[in-house]
Amino acid sequence: MELNILYEDKEILVAEKPVGMESQSARSFEPDMVSEVKKHINSLSPKSGEPYVGVIHRLDKPVGGVMVYAKTKESAESLSRQVSQHQMEKIYYAVVCGKPVDNFGACVDYLWKDGKNNCSKIVDKGIKGAKLAELHYQVVDNRNIGNEECSLVKITLKTGRHHQIRVQMAGRGTPLWGDRKYNPRFQKGIDGGNVALFAYSLSFSHPTTKKKLTFSAKPKGEIFEMFPLPEMV
Repeated sequence: MELNILYEDKEILVAEKPVGMESQSARSFEPDMVSEVKKHINSLSPKSGEPYVGVIHRLDKPVGGVMVYAKTKESAESLSRQVSQHQMEKIYYAVVCGKPVDNFGACVDYLWKDGKNNCSKIVDKGIKGAKLAELHYQVVDNRNIGNEECSLVKITLKTGRHHQIRVQMAGRGTPLWGDRKYNPRFQKGIDGGNVALFAYSLSFSHPTTKKKLTFSAKPKGEIFEMFPLPEMV
């Protein structure tokens, strides 16, 4: 596999994660992003020992899109700090079944991760382990696909919780197209391809120069091709 590298210097590497690949080291024999980034670094400058690759954020396996990896521990600390302080801007595109009530809005919930079943649920604030989850959305387009009304939605993620976008959109009656975990229609065995979610854009400050950087990649997947897609930034 050839990495689609959007930017690289001595401190960081920005690449597009393909749909269906793990964003961190996988326990299986399948390729994962960390292994591919390490192979790429070694191919440029072979050294003794494994190169350092810091995982800053994650994408679910069926979700493709823009990711940044740190090539030094100092860069990893700087980028992780930006994530924890909500200074890293992440914009996604999703195709949902139905149409949100409002064309613009915010979703604010408390999510609890069920590690046993690898899913998350919207719960009351006081539940032990519940974490605040916030996103803002904008309906970009709305059309019928087959016999179903669907909407292309632009989502700005304010927090990064397990399956956050998938859970919060499903919780409002507009689950993601192709989501076998949170969309009842696709739990019945209907094949809609991968879950229709793509990490379109990532903005952050460079760990060393502090310059604001923004990278984007065109949403991939058949369902996205049925909608007018955004211009690249």
